[in-house]
Amino acid sequence: MTQKRIRRLQPAALGKERTMAIPMPKQQDIRRLDRQGVSRSEIARRLNVDRATVAKYADMDDMTPKPPTDRRRGSKIDPYAALVDGWLEADRMLPRKQRHTAKRVHDRLRAEIEYDGEYTTTPGYVRRWREANRSGSDGYGELVWAPGVAQIDFGVAKARIAGELVDDHCLVVTFPHSNMRYVTSLPGENAECLCRGPVEVFERIGGVPPVIVMDNATGAGRRNARGEVTLTAVFDAFLAHHRIDAMFCNPYSGWEKGAVENAVGFLRRNLMVPPLEAETHTQLGRIMLDRCDALAASSRHYRRGNAIGVDWQRRVGQVLRGRVPVR
Repeated sequence: MTQKRIRRLQPAALGKERTMAIPMPKQQDIRRLDRQGVSRSEIARRLNVDRATVAKYADMDDMTPKPPTDRRRGSKIDPYAALVDGWLEADRMLPRKQRHTAKRVHDRLRAEIEYDGEYTTTPGYVRRWREANRSGSDGYGELVWAPGVAQIDFGVAKARIAGELVDDHCLVVTFPHSNMRYVTSLPGENAECLCRGPVEVFERIGGVPPVIVMDNATGAGRRNARGEVTLTAVFDAFLAHHRIDAMFCNPYSGWEKGAVENAVGFLRRNLMVPPLEAETHTQLGRIMLDRCDALAASSRHYRRGNAIGVDWQRRVGQVLRGRVPVR
C-alpha cells in the first residue's frame, strides 16, 4: 500500500514550508531501536532526527497510511456538483472507454451552462469523486486479520534475573483480531528460543494458532537477495510439529505487522516498569503471562469497546480449540 505525499506551502505570512513525514525505512528504524530499549536521545543522534520525531513514531499506535484529506476551499465547480455527480454516476453503466474524462466534463459544463471556471479545477473534482465512489477492492484500507492469526516479534527490556540486571529478550505474541497480547522471557533470540517462547504462550492459551506472521527471518532462517526465506531445520521442524503456517513480512513493509510492533512497546511500558524480578527466565515468563491476562481483563478493544479478554475468549478461542500443544 502506497501513499502519495504532496508538498504544500504555508501562506507567506505564516512562515516556512510544512514539515514532511520522514521515509518509511527510517520510521521502522526508529521503532526497531525503541523496541530494543535504545534511549530516544540516542535514536535521535543515530538517525539524525529530532527527539520529537522519535517520540512521534515510537509512540504511534497505528502505522497504517491514511488517505489524503481534502483540504480545498470552495471552488467554482461546487454549485454544479450535483450535475457532474449525475454524469459520473451514469458512467458506471457504460464501457470504460466511453466514460467522461475530466476534459469532457469541463467542455460540457462550458457548453451547457456557460461555466467560466478554470480547467485545472475540473480534474481535481473528478478524481476526488472517483476515489470516493470506487469499488471496495480499490483505494485505501486497513489490514484485516482473521481470528487465530498471530504475529510474533522480539523486544528487549531490562529485568533482574537472580539479582542481576540483564537485557531480557522478550518474545511478544499478539492476536490482532482481538488485540490480545502475550509476552514471555527468553535468554536470547536464536532458533531454539524462537521455538521455546511460542510454546509457553500456546500452553497458556490452550491451543496453537494456525498461522503466524513474522517481521523477518531472524532466528527462523535466512532471507536471500530475492526476498526468499530458507528456514533453519529447528524452526522448520517446530512448524511441522505444531502444524503452523509461517508468513514473513516484506522488507520495509512495517504496516504488515504493526500490531505486534505496537504490542512490544505497550507491554514494555505497562508491564515492565519498574524492571521485573525473578530467579529464572522461566519464572519471569510465567509472571509476564499472568500480567498479560490481568491487563487484557481491564483493557478495552480500541474499536469494539468490549473487554479484550472477553473478546479473546469468544472469538479467537474457538479457532484454537482442539489445537493443544504436544511436547
